[in-house]
Amino acid sequence: MDTNSPQSFDAIYDGSVLRPEVDLNLPANTRVRVTVEPVVAKKGEPYSSFKLALSMNLDGPADASEKLDEYLYGGRDLPE
Repeated sequence: MDTNSPQSFDAIYDGSVLRPEVDLNLPANTRVRVTVEPVVAKKGEPYSSFKLALSMNLDGPADASEKLDEYLYGGRDLPE
């Protein structure tokens, strides 16, 4: 790509520096003009850990939540 051609790219602003997500193919210390246009995140259904758990088809005892420590630690008393 010609280094004099305009380029459009996504970047991340880390609080002090814009970091391009791609190689710009420019020599170091090249002066450029930047126009900032924030990228709006796509709206969709919110993340659901419950749906993720359901999709994993997990299987276990019906009383797992009631006896979690017993199943994990074999009924031993743990120090407080």
